[in-house]
Amino acid sequence: MENTKQTILLVDDEPDILEFLSYNLRKNGYEVFTANNGKEGIELALKTKPDLIVLDVMMPVMDGMETCNQLRTYNELGHSIIVFLTARSEDYSQIAGLNAGADDYISKPIKPQVFMSKIKSLLRRAGASTEPNREELVIKIDEDLVIDKERYLVIYKGKEYAFPRKEFELLLLFSSKANKVFTRVEIFSKIWGDNVIVGDRTIDVHIRKIREKIGSNYIQTVKGVGYKFITH
Repeated sequence: MENTKQTILLVDDEPDILEFLSYNLRKNGYEVFTANNGKEGIELALKTKPDLIVLDVMMPVMDGMETCNQLRTYNELGHSIIVFLTARSEDYSQIAGLNAGADDYISKPIKPQVFMSKIKSLLRRAGASTEPNREELVIKIDEDLVIDKERYLVIYKGKEYAFPRKEFELLLLFSSKANKVFTRVEIFSKIWGDNVIVGDRTIDVHIRKIREKIGSNYIQTVKGVGYKFITH
């Protein structure tokens, strides 16, 4: 059993799935909270500030996509990983979910070993990526762009943006080595890990979302290779 105090919020309108997932997570040492719909899930997330949130896509009251969108507007939940449970076609769900701010996907029907492996991998990588040195918590790129690691915020031209975790990690990666070309393979490995399978358009969607917030001047596309970060 993995000895951990990490917290997970499950949001699904099917009691059987909540019971099944809760059992497997608690058996592995996680603290688990459950909600039956998106509205209830948001309220509970704000109270518990979970390390990871598992959202069903199709739910009454508020579906998973809208719930994810709203969760990503709260700065205090910037550290929370969001994973979708989806039975929809992978291509559609993946792109729509990334636009909503999701970090990853787990397909239905759910296999316990695959589910637990994915959860542990995401939380392990998240833990490793959220321990910056105190003196490096705030990174000033230039007069317009500041990255606040502690609050998971990006300040662009005086306006604060709460980036979803993967967008934040991508920006940190690129800005860590200005003018270095990061290949797509390297980006997948560093941000998602070698054991996490995501679609080929995943990076492109995240880059587009970053550019929507801070403009297109910082991250430059290197055709056929990857991306690089340009300082001004």
